[in-house]
Amino acid sequence: KLSSFDRIKPKKEPRGFGGTLRTYQRHGLAWLTFLRDFGLGGVLADDMGLGKTVQVLALIMAHRTPSKTSKLPFLVVAPRSVVYNWLDEAAHFAPKLKVVEYRGSGREDLRERFDEFDIIVTTYGTLRRDISYLAKVEFDTVILDEAQAIKNPTSQTAKASRLLGARHRLALTGTPIENHLGELGSIFEFLNPDLLGQLPRLEVLVAGRAPTKRELAQLAEDLRPFILRRTKTQVLPDLPPKTEQVLLCDMREEQREIYDRLRAAYQVSLLEQVEAHGVSGSAIQVLEALLRLRQVACHPGLVDPDWAEAGSAKLEVLFDQVAEVLDEGHKVLIFSQFTSLLALVREQLDEKGQPYAYLDGKTRNRGEIVERFQEDPDCNLFLISLKAGGLGLNLTAAGYVFLLDPWWNPAVEAQAIDRTHRIGQTQPVFAYRMIARDTVEEKLLEMQRAKRDLAEAILDGEGQSLRDLTADDLRLLLS
Repeated sequence: KLSSFDRIKPKKEPRGFGGTLRTYQRHGLAWLTFLRDFGLGGVLADDMGLGKTVQVLALIMAHRTPSKTSKLPFLVVAPRSVVYNWLDEAAHFAPKLKVVEYRGSGREDLRERFDEFDIIVTTYGTLRRDISYLAKVEFDTVILDEAQAIKNPTSQTAKASRLLGARHRLALTGTPIENHLGELGSIFEFLNPDLLGQLPRLEVLVAGRAPTKRELAQLAEDLRPFILRRTKTQVLPDLPPKTEQVLLCDMREEQREIYDRLRAAYQVSLLEQVEAHGVSGSAIQVLEALLRLRQVACHPGLVDPDWAEAGSAKLEVLFDQVAEVLDEGHKVLIFSQFTSLLALVREQLDEKGQPYAYLDGKTRNRGEIVERFQEDPDCNLFLISLKAGGLGLNLTAAGYVFLLDPWWNPAVEAQAIDRTHRIGQTQPVFAYRMIARDTVEEKLLEMQRAKRDLAEAILDGEGQSLRDLTADDLRLLLS
């Protein structure tokens, strides 16, 4: 194959794929296919937002045809915070594939049925706990998402990943490899076991010392076939000016228990109230209930300080995503309508010593704060309350926007996103709406798509606007 190999040519998405790959993604699919054909493991290290998951799903679909499939399942190992997004993206882009989540209680029942599925998605925690079983399973391909999780070669996670049996191995990370040479050695040992020992010029990866300039140049040359990294700047012509995406967040057990307890209480009290007085006569109680449920979905501590220890799925996902974006050298806007939620974000940033700018309705020196964010290379995070940041700000330095608690009124959300996506912006903007899965937020998202005007009216906070809300709508929101 090597003797007849010419070059990597772009590959179109496979038949039945639920989307169209962009030009650079077709190059990515071709490169992933090249690695597979030659039995090599590699790192897809594209910037966040460029669609690493989509490219891998296209690869899997292309190799689950009757003529190509090994009939062995693909295993995806990912941080707990992004597992659900793998399931969601697979359902959207590869609907014909059978995908299952392997984690939590009752997962042992799935073991006898692994061969029924195309993709098995699990977490690094489950990998560590179940490695004695998973090491006995033969997989077609093992894919490590956020592969910096195995950066320490002596960690239990890294050791467990190396015990997995697979014909092919891939790693995904948005972290620039050239800034993390030590981490790369551990990832490379997972991808291509024993290859480091056979290539003396790669010895520096595991030597634990700083490489010389000459060694760095050699490394770059030797590793080029194994790493594909594209930055936003490099693929600029391929990207739309603005990309908007929903980030689904899976609540931990304690947060889920609090949410379900509160929801059950409101199901009884609100529906009794509505039966007695109608929806319009219960407007204040309805709005109060929806607000409290949305706050718990963001962080239970917003409703009751005693619940703060339950933690927040959204903040967990936010900090994972923001760490990657900052590592890539980008600037980020974080919006919330709850200043109390932004205060919790600030606490964590202060603990980490992470510089940031902050703006809410009480801020007086707006101009200085905006200028600092726009000009200071060390200040890459800007926390803004949604109402205060909706008007009069020009924040074109940012390429990423996170809406911690969607305002549901598209006009207000658009104003927030357009703080960065406006005249003077030279880079595409990625905007993420953060939604807690299986909560009133997700139900409102469904309602917003089907009954946009009603969803806006409910969340404008004006009681008189609830005249179109029915008892059935309320049951859906509280289901």
